Amino acid sequence: MAKALVVDDSRAIRMILTRILKEIGFEVCEAANGREALELMEAEKDAVSLVLADWNMPELNGFDMLQQLRRKPEFASLVVVMVTTETELSQMAAALEAGANEYVMKPFTRDILVEKLQLAGVQPCGGAACRQ
Repeated sequence: MAKALVVDDSRAIRMILTRILKEIGFEVCEAANGREALELMEAEKDAVSLVLADWNMPELNGFDMLQQLRRKPEFASLVVVMVTTETELSQMAAALEAGANEYVMKPFTRDILVEKLQLAGVQPCGGAACRQ
């Protein structure tokens, strides 16, 4: 089963994203900020294939976390999707330029999230045959 990391300082958003990801076949772990996420990624570097990250978080925001992940060759194939309230086109462009695979604006629906994951090359399957 593919593993995803949900990074958001809002427990409610983490719960929503986790539920959707589990429904489409992911094992999910969570972090409340970018620093926690980077620590978890170091520990689970071969296991996690997808990261959904908020932009605005304490300690280390999602954009800075994205930049740090992309500086490491071992995370080159990691799919990173920003899921945020930041709606400025300049911020979306900055995230994509920094290496985000896709960008989802809050509020979002399950269908929008699944569509964005598919655009990023993630094929939800709803079961154990998920791409690793």
